[in-house]
Amino acid sequence: MDVEQAPRVAVTDRLAQVQAALKAVPDPEIPVITIHQLGVIREIERDGEGLRVTITPTYSGCPAMRVMEEDIRRVCAQAGVPVEIVTRLSPAWTTDWMSEEGREALRRFGIAPPTGQKAHGPVPVGLSVRQVTCPLCGSEHTEEISRFGSTACKALRRCLSCREPFDEFKTI
Repeated sequence: MDVEQAPRVAVTDRLAQVQAALKAVPDPEIPVITIHQLGVIREIERDGEGLRVTITPTYSGCPAMRVMEEDIRRVCAQAGVPVEIVTRLSPAWTTDWMSEEGREALRRFGIAPPTGQKAHGPVPVGLSVRQVTCPLCGSEHTEEISRFGSTACKALRRCLSCREPFDEFKTI
């Protein structure tokens, strides 16, 4: 084996392991979903012998972003990999970036995942009531109790069939 190849292979393997570990970092507010599944991690790029991780907050005032950055730094530090974290605000985060795996994890946990796609351009106005499926029993007979739930990105709802309250992750 070429002596100069061995260190590069080790660095490449280590960076691949760190990338996988970064994709497994849980969201601090909803730990059943990772920040990768949530779509907060936009890019993980090699930067020399380290990584550059680009993140986008779910909204500009998200208090969990500092914790997410600390978790990213911790994962990289444990592996001895230097990291640069870049926060990108444009384009703005949207629930369209959430993976199907993440949506299913929310549903299994009892949180209704966001439905539909983010509106682009003029927002249509209608008189119909938006239906959200209960993640607990599957009924579409639900009502909104409060537009804001335990976090700003969730609404509090109640199922009219099973009578259980649940959070809805709002479509943004």
